[in-house]
Amino acid sequence: MIKNSLILILLFSLPAMLMGQAPGPREGASKSNEIEQYRISYLTEKLDLSPDEAKIFWPIFNEWKKEQAIFRKQRSQKMISFRKLTEIEELSDTEVQNLIVNEMAFKQKELNIEKKYYNILKSSLPIKTVGKYYRAQETFKRELLNRYRNNKPQSD
Repeated sequence: MIKNSLILILLFSLPAMLMGQAPGPREGASKSNEIEQYRISYLTEKLDLSPDEAKIFWPIFNEWKKEQAIFRKQRSQKMISFRKLTEIEELSDTEVQNLIVNEMAFKQKELNIEKKYYNILKSSLPIKTVGKYYRAQETFKRELLNRYRNNKPQSD
């Protein structure tokens, strides 16, 4: 049963993993792929999905990640953030206001994507499974931070 679940998970997650690998060398691409593989492994363990649930969950999850990646790419292409600005004093009040309003619009769009996929998940899977997913996402973030801290090279 576990073997069948792992095979199903690999079949459903393989397209998403392959899509994340853009041709050509990219700084951080392998680290990003490593993190995504770790996330999939982590979620597989924590969610303990039945084969039928896995058939439902992984395509939704992959589509969600794909939509988030598209959104983040658009955001990075269109957004001039405060972090990129050396001096806010050099901008007009209107430019500052536009930056703030644009940032709020991006945050709202990100929240809308989250709500969309929450609704898809809760209409497709038991709510407790959806709850396990959200809990696993939060614990994954902590695990990843701890993993990074513990594997960080020590300076002499």
